[in-house]
Amino acid sequence: MAQDWIERDVIIDASRERVWAVLTEPDHVARWFGDSAEIDARPGGRARFGWTGEGVYRAIIEEVAAPSAFSFRWAHEPGTEPREGTGTLVEFTLTEVPLGTLLRVVETGFAGLHVSEAEQARAVEKNRSGWAVELAQLKEYAERALG
Repeated sequence: MAQDWIERDVIIDASRERVWAVLTEPDHVARWFGDSAEIDARPGGRARFGWTGEGVYRAIIEEVAAPSAFSFRWAHEPGTEPREGTGTLVEFTLTEVPLGTLLRVVETGFAGLHVSEAEQARAVEKNRSGWAVELAQLKEYAERALG
């Protein structure tokens, strides 16, 4: 496997507090990241992210440092618990910039998945394209007025 991580940056024309809410509050998350979300936003809390036709992915919250850092470890396969060998770590960093908020997402741990190297590589590519789509949706949603 050539790469064990995915890294994406997006500048969002919204305050860091607004982006934080869109990133961590379940009602907002379900509008850009899948179709449903449950988040207990505290270290050790549980989360679930659902996509129609794909399933529900379980996660454990690792870090909550409002409004600058949020991370979770999530399962590679729907319906499984995220543990060593079954999940990856997703870290979000929010930084104020003149144009709004720089949101960086880094996902690591693909090489540690207990699957073949070919499946690890497929997981990287699936999530790389997935983050491109999801972050574009997050940007569009966060830049609209939140009701």
